Amino acid sequence: MVEDQRRIAHLDMDAFYASVELLRYPELRGLPVVIGGGRDAQPVRQPDGSHTFSRLRDYVGRGVITTATYEARALGVGSAMGMMKAAKLAPDAILLPVNFDAYRQMSRLFKNAVAAIAPDFEDRGIDEIYIDLTHVEGETHELAQRIKQAVRDATGLSCSIGVTPNKLLSKICSDLEKPDGLTVLGYEDIPARIWPLGVRKINGIGPKATEKLAALGIATIGQLAAADAGLLQDHFGAHYSAWLADAARGIDHRAISTSSESKSISRETTFERDLHARQDRGALSSILTQLCDRLADDLKRKGYVSRTISIKLRFDDFQIVSRNVTLPRPVADATGILQAARECLKRVPLQRRLRLLGVRASTLEPPGAGPQATLPRQGELFA
Repeated sequence: MVEDQRRIAHLDMDAFYASVELLRYPELRGLPVVIGGGRDAQPVRQPDGSHTFSRLRDYVGRGVITTATYEARALGVGSAMGMMKAAKLAPDAILLPVNFDAYRQMSRLFKNAVAAIAPDFEDRGIDEIYIDLTHVEGETHELAQRIKQAVRDATGLSCSIGVTPNKLLSKICSDLEKPDGLTVLGYEDIPARIWPLGVRKINGIGPKATEKLAALGIATIGQLAAADAGLLQDHFGAHYSAWLADAARGIDHRAISTSSESKSISRETTFERDLHARQDRGALSSILTQLCDRLADDLKRKGYVSRTISIKLRFDDFQIVSRNVTLPRPVADATGILQAARECLKRVPLQRRLRLLGVRASTLEPPGAGPQATLPRQGELFA
């Protein structure tokens, strides 16, 4: 198929966890709300039916924020930020615990609503999907509006959609008009709509690469598109520099993967700043735990258990290291995944700062094919 004839949408639920919580506690609408507390942050229902909520200033611990409302983000608070740091920026923000059961239910509802209109979509996690609209009847803008309305009717929540010829551009565009946004873009729109954006808008360019590009005088995607290929290769290597050049021009040939049979499932995050294994142990521990929680949620949602758990690390010099462990019996629970991930981490010398951490489950099979493993609890990394 000719590339520019494709219609690929990226649908991203708006502040998903926080928005689900606002359905339960509508009195919090318009207020800065942070999701990520433990059981002690559970709202207390009063005799008159109202609730008493915990405040971020009262939090003590090493946890990190899972997500936050847009009002909280306006105060400088964001996902993966340490709670204690966030408390200094937004001490009066409401703190709520994570409720994965509610989020899973809403995730199923919005995906079923999309599938009724456009059945070919790629599941990218609990709150985002890529949708192939190429062969779906309807004018693009109207079709995307219909999907947005179907999601709202099914969940009461808003989403943002970008529709372009490929996944890379659609991922950028779904974020341009949040919340409740809709952006439709063709290749001819790239110079006006994409090139003025900062390079960080490209999914795959993290904080460290952004800093290195800035040192070369490259701050926008347009400047990256115009950059000398030799200069990029000297500083980023042949493979990554070639990808940077393609991404800046909006080139992405990846297909939508709609296969129901997953070979592996992974979760990873790039940090806002490089983290030290010892000095930032608390933050890393919380991030690793959350990644394992989300990976366990993905396995449960897709109906798999895993016999092989892997970790992926990207250091501040862009070196990528991975380790895996094959288990005698499969796991699917967050505790088992976390213990296996920590076993993998023991085999990596953590002498450089980290910019990315990921956990992957592979060798997947349906539950019941074998008893789940309970790993012995040993000395823990990031604990």
